[in-house]
Order: sequence, then structure tokens, then C-alpha cells
Amino acid sequence: MKYWNLKKINQLAFEKTGIIPRSMSKLFNKFKQELNPNAEIEALEEFKVARYQTLASIKYIIILLIMPILMNQVSKVIILNPLINYAWNKSNPNIFLNHSQEERAFADLQRFEEKLHFEILIGKLDILSNSQIDETISKKALEIAAKYSNESVNAIKNILADLVSIIIFISILITNKRQFSILQSFINESIYGLSDTAKAFLIILFTDIFVGFHSPHGWEIIIEVILRHFGLPESRDFIFIFISTFPVILDTIFKYWIFRYLNKISPSAVATYHNMNE
Repeated sequence: MKYWNLKKINQLAFEKTGIIPRSMSKLFNKFKQELNPNAEIEALEEFKVARYQTLASIKYIIILLIMPILMNQVSKVIILNPLINYAWNKSNPNIFLNHSQEERAFADLQRFEEKLHFEILIGKLDILSNSQIDETISKKALEIAAKYSNESVNAIKNILADLVSIIIFISILITNKRQFSILQSFINESIYGLSDTAKAFLIILFTDIFVGFHSPHGWEIIIEVILRHFGLPESRDFIFIFISTFPVILDTIFKYWIFRYLNKISPSAVATYHNMNE
């Protein structure tokens, strides 16, 4: 089955500048199409193709999203939970996977101890003896140890479960190349079919969120969450190096895409983008 809209987009992306202005060529082609006696039949066929493409793309997106997540949770609950818990409790006396967890655990215990003494001093809690204070702190230390031990176990489970999800995701892409081509065509048509204002708005929104001047704090939070998810040490040097390089790479890719493709397909959208961005 042919996908005329995607073909038109690709032709526009690599179209060379000719003697006749492109607007005149489009007007001539439109006039020629309106005089075509088979125009209604071709329009109906294009509508059927577009409808099939939309439905197939939605189904494929749902499969791509649901199957990896479902297999992630199933493998974690049925297989990984009993195996990892048994192996961790039996053979691993450690609580922490990295020094970042230790620092956070010590900070939690220190805050609890300071809060306990503060509440005693202001009369919120009854005066306790040193042995009672030590016992209270000891109970809290055990709770913190159990919390971070569970976090370490979950990090190992997350690594293995996410690996299963990646394998499932790649398998779906490899075994359903035709559906992937349909999805790619659908995405291209959806993006390039937007109005110039919508294109400029989405570009500015995306670039301001991920490569804007206010993005470093957001990137820092995202990286910390990812590192904790996999039980990796939260190295400040790595985070700062990533923040100082990756958004720059993204910004370069965006500018290249605008210059190389969008400027040929929709120069008016590029002009709108520059006007809105100024």
C-alpha cells in the first residue's frame, strides 16, 4: 500500500529550487488536480489509506506502550521479587549499593535526632533519659536501614525488569517493521501537517523545556531520579557535566533539523518560529 502524503513530504524535504516559484507550481498542480475526472475516486482512496494508517498507528502505539510495561510488572512480581529478595537476604549483609545512599541515610538519621532533641527542648515531648533517647534513635536507625535496604533491592529489580521491557520493545519493533513504517508515516504527517503557528509553538515549548535557560534544575531532578531508580551513585560531577553538554547537543540537533528539513518543507513555519522567539 502506498502512502502518498509521506511521499509528498519526502519530496518536499529534498526538493531543489527551480526557475518557477514553488507557489506557482503548487497552484498549477492544484488546478490540474481539480480538472482530473478521477479526482473523487483518488480522494476517497486517500481517505481510506489515511483512516487505515491512523487506526493501525494507534493500535501499534498502544502495543508499544502496554506490552513492555505489562511485562515489566509481571516479571517483577512473579519472578524477580521472590528471587532477588531471597538472594539479598541470604547472601548480602550490606544495606547500601553506593555511598549516595549512605549519605542520605545518615542525613535522615541526623535530622531525626536533631528534631527529637528540639521537640524535647520546646516541651513538645516529655523529657527522656539518655537510654530512652538512644533507644528511640536506635529504632529509627533500624527503620532507615530497612528503608534503604528495600531501596537497594528494588534498584536491582528495576535493572532486570527494565532490561526485559527493552527486549520486548525491541522485539516488537523488529517483528513488526510494516507497522513501524506506518507509524513513522503517521507521525511525519501529523507533525508536518500542523499549521505554521502550531509548529513554531511546539518547537519553542520543547526547546524552552529541555534546552532553555531554566532547564538545569529540571535536568538535575530527572537524572537523580534515574540514578536512584537503578541504584547508581548520585555523582554531582557527572550530573553537572551531563547538564552542561546534553542540552547543548539537543539544541544543535534542533537547529540542524530546522535548517535542513523544516526550512525546506515549511519556510513560513521557520519564519513564524523566529518571530515568536524574538
